[in-house]
Amino acid sequence: MEVIFSLEEIDKVAEQLLENGLKQIVVFHADMGAGKTTLIKAIARQMGVTDITSSPTFSLVNEYETSDAKALYHFDLYRINDEEEAYDMGIDEYFYSGNMCLIEWPEKTPNLIPLDHSSITIKLLPDGRRQVTLK
Repeated sequence: MEVIFSLEEIDKVAEQLLENGLKQIVVFHADMGAGKTTLIKAIARQMGVTDITSSPTFSLVNEYETSDAKALYHFDLYRINDEEEAYDMGIDEYFYSGNMCLIEWPEKTPNLIPLDHSSITIKLLPDGRRQVTLK
């Protein structure tokens, strides 16, 4: 799936991504400021999260409750120094919890990401719109 959208259309894009069958583990690839966190917030809204969502840059992971009372985990691995640090925080327990995990900066832990995952790439276009590709 590939779609080009403006920020005003982000909730519709999040809905489309969920309808296209996101796997339990979803990694997000994009440059800084391209909209990873913004898209994750929209996905969380579409899943019924009513809590205030924010980037877990300093805590590394935020947990939210969806409308069907399941946990949704949002990771920001930007500040991880190495895979051992992520492993020590119990990242594998989150990945195999049965709950959805949305992961920013997965390239910081390439050997820890489960093989069965969805990958979303976001590109910021010159006109300010975004191009999202789901694999």
